[in-house]
Amino acid sequence: MNLQNCVGFVTGGSGGLGYVISKTLASNGVDVAVGYCSNTDSAEEVASQVRELGRKTTIVELYQTQTESIDSAVATIAKQTGRLDILVNNAAWNVAVPFQDLEALTPEIWDRIHHTNLRGPFLVSGACAPLLRENGNGRIINISAFIGLSPEGSSIAHATAKGGLIHLNRCLAVAMAPDVTVNSIAPGLMEGTTMFNRIPSEATEKFKERAILKRHTQLQDVADQIITFCKSYSVTGQVLVIDGGLVFH
Repeated sequence: MNLQNCVGFVTGGSGGLGYVISKTLASNGVDVAVGYCSNTDSAEEVASQVRELGRKTTIVELYQTQTESIDSAVATIAKQTGRLDILVNNAAWNVAVPFQDLEALTPEIWDRIHHTNLRGPFLVSGACAPLLRENGNGRIINISAFIGLSPEGSSIAHATAKGGLIHLNRCLAVAMAPDVTVNSIAPGLMEGTTMFNRIPSEATEKFKERAILKRHTQLQDVADQIITFCKSYSVTGQVLVIDGGLVFH
């Protein structure tokens, strides 16, 4: 797909990865709707960076656990841009609960993680589907995680939600074909994100040592792969792990 003058919607666009994704899309000629939950200042900063790259942009408030908020955000994008070509489901929420501490993983925590990280991308994708299908060449990229393929991470709820997102990705590829391709990226630990900064340094170093490349996932590598998926015409239902060789090892 020729990305010049396309419109992309990045959920969680005000975060560390969302910032890099938004800038990378803009660098490739895409106008960007920056989704944010509460950090208006960060969203405005991302939008400013997109404008500096010569692309149009808007910030869109999105609480993806709320259907009314999703519908409002998509309606705003449709009104302001008249089209939508690319959806990047990047927004997520998490809290650490050790796997062994089953009692601490309350139904409330489970529901919030699954509602945000799995139900949310499904609902956002469904709301965006009519716009993405209009030109017969839409793209959805879901940001999962390596823990969706391996029983580890900050909590069972987070790992299972990301695993569910990987399978949702495959199911949406079937549901949206042939008008929209749907692919996923499963990153490892990413420096420059809020989640990375919450993890004790000893733990991040252990992950780095486990990786066969002895490095964490680079945000730009993830953003660049999104561009590759967007440009591809015959790739759908795929999941690419970018983790420095954690899962492979």
